[in-house]
Amino acid sequence: MKSLFIIAVFFLLFSSISLYAESNLGSANSLITAEVIDNYLLGINSGNEGVKLSCAYLMGEYKITDGVIPLMKILHNGESEEARIIAALSLIKIGTPMAVYSVKEAAKLDDSERVRRVCKVFYDNFMTIEVHNIYE
Repeated sequence: MKSLFIIAVFFLLFSSISLYAESNLGSANSLITAEVIDNYLLGINSGNEGVKLSCAYLMGEYKITDGVIPLMKILHNGESEEARIIAALSLIKIGTPMAVYSVKEAAKLDDSERVRRVCKVFYDNFMTIEVHNIYE
């Protein structure tokens, strides 16, 4: 009897935690305020490479369209291949026509073969998903 009670308590605890997590999943984008966007824009212009790349990545995760121009600058003028690749990924995740086009062009024109190859993969995958969505 005692073990049945313990199992029931664990079940209720686990189910309430999972319900709480599911209910807060959709609220992540509602937490992105103008102040948060401003902080990401400041961070993307930071001299600290880690901060810059983290902000660039998060702009893509949250699809912050205000970040398209700064991300394009990183894609075209970034000092490291990693910075250009992260900018390309974020631009593809944002998905505006200008962002996608800049990744398409980087796949042809970037000085680094690695960056060109990765940008081509990002662009091709994006186009495959878009075409698939059209026919659904």
